[in-house]
Amino acid sequence: MARRTPSRLQKRREAEAVESQTKSAETKKKATRTRARSTTSRKKVKAAERKRVVWGIFTGTLKEEARFPYDQKEAAEEKLKQLLAKGKRSYFLQPIKEVITDSPAPAEEEAVPEPEEVAEAPVEEDEVLADDSDDDDDEDDDGEEE
Repeated sequence: MARRTPSRLQKRREAEAVESQTKSAETKKKATRTRARSTTSRKKVKAAERKRVVWGIFTGTLKEEARFPYDQKEAAEEKLKQLLAKGKRSYFLQPIKEVITDSPAPAEEEAVPEPEEVAEAPVEEDEVLADDSDDDDDEDDDGEEE
């Protein structure tokens, strides 16, 4: 005899049962994957580098002529005017972003105050004679110094 064809309702139930089984299997796989990921250590996020802006005076060939702190733009413009009036070269002013380090680099020779020279104390004659006798001991018989 002829076989009876299954009804559409039965086929639908079978399909839903298969889908539910595959979904439960996928959720178990995902759960094991998330557990494995949670045990791994995270990479440290690199902190952003701190930077500061300074004014730089450059020649047309990009050779740096001078640097000034950001708050001394007027002084930088003054130096730029002097250089432009002085020669044939072309100069321009440009901001420079530089990384801040523990030991700050000296900006411009003019911007950094130079320490004052200390006056030497007068030397007495006794000290001069004592120093001269020490110099004789340092020389060899050949007259050469060590």
